[in-house]
Amino acid sequence: MPRFDEVRATFWDDGDFGVQQPLTDEMVREAERVLGVTLPSALLDLLRVQNGGIVAADHDAFPTSQPTSWSEDHVPFDHLMGIGRRDGMTSLLDTPYLVEEWGMPAPLVLLSGDGHCWIGLDYRTCGQDGEPSVTWFETDLGTEVVLAGDFRSFVEGLAAGSSYGDGSAGDGVSA
Repeated sequence: MPRFDEVRATFWDDGDFGVQQPLTDEMVREAERVLGVTLPSALLDLLRVQNGGIVAADHDAFPTSQPTSWSEDHVPFDHLMGIGRRDGMTSLLDTPYLVEEWGMPAPLVLLSGDGHCWIGLDYRTCGQDGEPSVTWFETDLGTEVVLAGDFRSFVEGLAAGSSYGDGSAGDGVSA
């Protein structure tokens, strides 16, 4: 399994879709105030390289040990939201609204998703200052799957989505 620093060096894809302004300490403090949690240092390390955007193809999926509505053996992670308020871009700061809109449990910090499915930092067990697990939420089905015990382990476990086939549920392709 790749080490976090190796993944961090190749984590982001090219382009500016979803990229917020460069991350500052003041932005982090404001985000933690708005979200009511302490963000994991590994997440902030990635966002200091690039504040959100498209994830490189080598790191755009996470393996699962149980099927989801997405696939028998993985979930997508094609983008990571940054911290900021650029017009027309969803950000970690939108989490309180999105959690309420989609009827999700709290406290969470949403990292990636489209409404029907989300990947988020789950603070329900660890508390607002603890190390949250990373969890897959399917809002339509009301189900969730813990992906990793912490964000660093999640990043180290990311894989290329292309290694799983086309990614659609029930496609019959196995890794």
